[in-house]
Amino acid sequence: MKTHEIRATYDRETITVYQAYRPEIAVPAVENGRFVPPFSRGRMTWIKPSFLWLMARSNWARKPGQEMILAVRIARSGWEEALSMAVPTHPDRRIFRSSDEWRARFADSQVHVQWDPERTLRGATLDARSIQVGLSRHVIDRYADEWTVSIDDLTPQVRKIHRLLQDGQATKAKTFLPKERVYPLPAAIAQRIGAV
Repeated sequence: MKTHEIRATYDRETITVYQAYRPEIAVPAVENGRFVPPFSRGRMTWIKPSFLWLMARSNWARKPGQEMILAVRIARSGWEEALSMAVPTHPDRRIFRSSDEWRARFADSQVHVQWDPERTLRGATLDARSIQVGLSRHVIDRYADEWTVSIDDLTPQVRKIHRLLQDGQATKAKTFLPKERVYPLPAAIAQRIGAV
C-alpha cells in the first residue's frame, strides 16, 4: 500500500464520497436527491471518499452538526476534473519547487486537497493517508448540479456499525462497511495532488 493513494467505492461511471451534515441540510438533500437550500453554495465544502476517516471525524455521526452521514455518488469525470484543478494544502516538495510557488498556486486554487491519516475501524490512525477534497464556491455549483448522481442517507448503517463495535462485535461490524479499493488515477492528476 502506498502512503498517498485514493481508496474509494466506485464503479465505471461514479465514485462515492461522504459528508456529514446536520439534519436541516441532510434531510432535504436526501429527499431531493441533490443539494438544495439550506445547503450553502457560498463556502467551501469538503468531500471524502474514506468512510472510516469520516467516522473518526464525525464520531460516528454523534458530533453536533454532523448527525447525518450522506453517501454522495458523483460522476468520475467530475471527480477527476476537480482533482485536475486541485492544489494541496501544504507545500509538498515532490510537487512544488519552492514555498513561494506553492503559495502562488494555492492562492488561486478553486479546489484544495488535504491528506490526513487514514483510520481503522476503531479510529486509530494509520500510516496511510486519506484524501479530503475541498470544493470552493467557484466549483460547488458543478458539484451540486452536474456531478452529483444520487445522495443516500447512511446514518442508520453508521449507527448499526457503531452499535456492533460497542457490543464487541468488530468482525460483524466490518461486514457492513462500504467496500473501498484503490482508485485508478491518471498519472498527471496523481502527480498534481501528490498521490505518488
